[in-house]
Amino acid sequence: MDFAYSPKVEALRTQVRAFMDTHIVPRIRQWHDEVSAGQYPVSFMETLKDKAREEGLWNLFLPHLRDDEPGTRLTNLEYAPLAEIMGRVSWASEVFNCNAPDTGNMELLHMFATPAQREKWLKPLLDGKIRSAFAMTEPAVASSDATNITTSIRRDGDDYVIDGRKWFITNAAHPNCQIFIVMGKTDPDAPSHSQQSMILVPRDTPGVKVIRNIPVVNHVAPEGHCEIEFKNVRVPRSNLLGEEGSGFALAQARLGPGRIHHCMRSIGAAELALELMVERAQARTAFGKTLFEHGTVAEWIAKSRIEIDQARLFVLKAAWMIDNVGAKDARKEISMIKALVPTVHTAVCERAMQVFGAMGLSPDTPLADSWTWGRALRFADGPDEVHLQSIARMELKTQPYAPGKDNPYLTPSV
Repeated sequence: MDFAYSPKVEALRTQVRAFMDTHIVPRIRQWHDEVSAGQYPVSFMETLKDKAREEGLWNLFLPHLRDDEPGTRLTNLEYAPLAEIMGRVSWASEVFNCNAPDTGNMELLHMFATPAQREKWLKPLLDGKIRSAFAMTEPAVASSDATNITTSIRRDGDDYVIDGRKWFITNAAHPNCQIFIVMGKTDPDAPSHSQQSMILVPRDTPGVKVIRNIPVVNHVAPEGHCEIEFKNVRVPRSNLLGEEGSGFALAQARLGPGRIHHCMRSIGAAELALELMVERAQARTAFGKTLFEHGTVAEWIAKSRIEIDQARLFVLKAAWMIDNVGAKDARKEISMIKALVPTVHTAVCERAMQVFGAMGLSPDTPLADSWTWGRALRFADGPDEVHLQSIARMELKTQPYAPGKDNPYLTPSV
């Protein structure tokens, strides 16, 4: 298990860093100004996407690209450090066509779409011409348990009819979002993990209504985390993704690599927060000393470095396992990084915010926005508690309790 970056990956890291420094970081203020003025997508996004594609920094996330598809074929382990660099700026991954939830949706379509579905939806997504959304979570049920989903997908002749309500659907407010992958129940009487199916619903289908763009910790994302009503939405049966009853399995296939992507971007955001904290701790003076000379701040810096490096190595291990044994056999490691990394992300951001004082709460640094997104990630792709329960169950299976069998390491005195 070797996590050293290969010469190929080192070259790509250098290239991505240079692209970020030259084309993305100088536009951070412009991005905020345009979004604040209601201009979204921002005016320069397509120009940057064209430039990234020209430089070969395109669709880096998909290991099984075909020869006729645009992009750079990388393993999860190779892509992970590139995602970390992109994570330093919240909107940067879109420039490289590596943004969620489009990445997960492209993976689903790549694995399970029919030739017609690939041509209509996957091709423009791979080309960065459209955006997409994944509609699973519902307001009325605990959607961390996908068997609770109530949205119905019922056959009616040559069509399916969809009724239900979804929320926190990322990308649904993006003007270029043209397709939803909707998860619902096609057979409520089937075994619990065979009731769900996924279906492709074009954004402009009659009966699809975006109710609102929900603020996250009172922060409104321009791409949206929306509440959506599906009321008597009719699509042809050819829009079914995979087979009836395969929705739960498809969701698991989608979430494995996606969690690697989220976690590495989080590590990039935490790394930036640490850099800002270190800089501030040396530049700011209080009570006759630089902040670094106060023991508490030095301890925060040390803890942050330890936690970030631990988290990075753990994510690289999970990426290596997905590449070598598959997401199913790496499910414990995937759950472990998903439960760990957002907590590290928010902890480092919070320390950095404290070092910056009141400025850390303002838009003058990226820290408050970064903390907000890190906090949201403790729910995205499953809340911490669900992952911790899964980890515990898998751990107990490796060491089942045997009544009457004494552990030789226990030496009771009586």
